[in-house]
Amino acid sequence: RQRYVEKDGRCNVQHGNVRETYRYLTDIFTTLVDLKWRFSLLIFILAYALTWLFFGLIWWVIAYSRGDLEHLGDHSWTPCVNNLNGFVSAFLFSIETETTIGYGHRVITDTCPEGIVLLLLQAILGSMVNAFMVGCMFVKISQPNKRAETLVFSSHAVVSLRDDRLCLMFRVGDLRDSHIVEASIRAKLIQSKQTQEGEFIPLDQTDLSVGFETGDDRLFLVSPLIISHEIDERSPFWDVSRGQLERDDFEIVVILEGMVEAT
Repeated sequence: RQRYVEKDGRCNVQHGNVRETYRYLTDIFTTLVDLKWRFSLLIFILAYALTWLFFGLIWWVIAYSRGDLEHLGDHSWTPCVNNLNGFVSAFLFSIETETTIGYGHRVITDTCPEGIVLLLLQAILGSMVNAFMVGCMFVKISQPNKRAETLVFSSHAVVSLRDDRLCLMFRVGDLRDSHIVEASIRAKLIQSKQTQEGEFIPLDQTDLSVGFETGDDRLFLVSPLIISHEIDERSPFWDVSRGQLERDDFEIVVILEGMVEAT
């Protein structure tokens, strides 16, 4: 049976017929974070490589236009960048400048105002690229997908009597020693529905109460806990028999939210 939400928490929904794709570029940071790892790493490498190549080309153009490449052996000539003898050395100088390596072999002189301006621009743009790309990688690494691997739900949900009340119950536990702070849980019933006016809603969402009124939905998840939904007059399962429950096509999505104590 095709699921709406997979067991690993991934929503099994594909977006189609999206016409205003430019909206993804207006929020480029989130778009990069949402990309798959292979594309994120490719963009990470290209961002630095293209920046180094771009500024390396400009450094070479400055040296070529000033005639520095024609006076390589002339010690009386003061070039814009010492020991810059071609595009490869200009590319290496661009890398050294942006990464602040500073080997000392190639160095800019004070007789080149255009080189000083370019040095300032590359330093500023390099800092912006570093902040953007490193921040993007940090957010992508700190996503809670892997942390959720140590959150374990029971394989089956059961309907049984508890305190003489019919309840839908399942269990959740955390395998790690670091606690989840401000943990809260909620449940959604995903089911097709037809309104009284005849409108068909294919994926209607209905809240299943798991203790919101009493505060039981806020968990102290130190040991495994049993989450209970009481089937009363307000429950969507109130008029559903056991046989109908087995035949109906629906899905219950449980959402556990919280902050990791360690981070």
